[in-house]
Amino acid sequence: MRKVILALAIGLLSWGSLKAQDAFSAHFADSTLRLDYAFVGDAGHQAIYLRKMLRTPVWAGRRNHLSRPLLQGNGQIRVTDPATGDCLYSNSFSSLFQEWTVVPEAKHTQKAFENTLLVPFPKHPVNVEVTLTDVYGKVSARIVHPVNPADILIRPIAHNGGNARLVFGKDAPQEVIDIVILSEGYAGADEAKFFQDADRAADALFSHEPFASNRDKFAVRAVFAPSAESGVSVPRKGDWRSTATSSHFDTFYTDRYLTTSDVWHMADLLGTVPYEHIIVLANTSLYGGGGIYNSLTIMNSDHPTFVPVLVHEFGHAFGGLADEYAYASEVSDTLYPAGTEPWEPNITNLTDFASKWQDLLPEGTPVPTPVDELEKVDVRRIWRTLTPEQKTLLNQKPGVYEGAGYEMYGVYRPVQECRMRINECEDFCPVCTRAIIRMIDYYTE
Repeated sequence: MRKVILALAIGLLSWGSLKAQDAFSAHFADSTLRLDYAFVGDAGHQAIYLRKMLRTPVWAGRRNHLSRPLLQGNGQIRVTDPATGDCLYSNSFSSLFQEWTVVPEAKHTQKAFENTLLVPFPKHPVNVEVTLTDVYGKVSARIVHPVNPADILIRPIAHNGGNARLVFGKDAPQEVIDIVILSEGYAGADEAKFFQDADRAADALFSHEPFASNRDKFAVRAVFAPSAESGVSVPRKGDWRSTATSSHFDTFYTDRYLTTSDVWHMADLLGTVPYEHIIVLANTSLYGGGGIYNSLTIMNSDHPTFVPVLVHEFGHAFGGLADEYAYASEVSDTLYPAGTEPWEPNITNLTDFASKWQDLLPEGTPVPTPVDELEKVDVRRIWRTLTPEQKTLLNQKPGVYEGAGYEMYGVYRPVQECRMRINECEDFCPVCTRAIIRMIDYYTE
């Protein structure tokens, strides 16, 4: 009987997979439409402009759940049938531009930011809609434009001659989640070091749960794009360098925030390499990095915290996880205003807590949840001295603990300490772990 049930289950899964493939093949070719946009504006007004359209020969993205993003993100792209209005494909993302719109500079300055979005290449004319949303979840900018796959100005991207290697997993873009690691600040003589660092990055990521137990669902390629100079720009020191993606520290005048705004060129450097997620590996020992959901992970290669920072930042970029730490600040602006539930799965302001980790709370857990006595000290300083039982208490005991998303009050995290809160904590908490597993399944099942 068990064999019969198992066979039926396998059959149903196979049927579902075939139906998903049929839906994809009906509307899309096995190639990628790369859309380059400019996001422009300031704190009060934003707009989106299409710069160019390009085509690459392989589609590395998902072929199921085509019309439903798993997370809301701070923006969405939708491909629709102009005749019926049906959504054929959608995805969500966040952007450096949207982070910038809430910093003080954006109140008196207008800027433009580059962004590249990928969708499967349509077989017939479609409409593409891109929307950005503000901290209240309201649309702040929108563009709708037609795409005709026969358009002679959609430029095919040729192999760019870069040195690309498969460093982890199998070469099967249709079956796995594809990550690409791009070199930044590695001169020609640093090529061997880059590939060693790329191996370290893959080892770091897939030695952590839940990535470790799902490692067969990923592939990692490394692309070496030589920089004219070694190292990374540090504006506060007047140290500007000519590098592959023009990255720099001091983003938004924050010392450790390392980012790049040279997004279109970065996509050019990747050329025809299939990817869904980008990790830019910056050749520097300075502490810093960043992770933006479905956009980019960037981090230093040589700081002692390389491993935990990489995993933390990829948690942002892949899992859509929020930072769980908080700052004492007098700034009144917040990214998570009361009355609008954050879309990130690991924080809440209790507007719609039932949609978060309420189901994981032990019966009788008070909301909000008071911290344990151990949490009232500087846990980062003493973490290495804690017993396994004490670490489990802080990392695995679900609750609703105040202080998260950079806010001391009104925003809550699921455990007292997590990889998304401090570098010293070795593990993701149960809520973050579940969120990552859901994202992996979303891509692959």
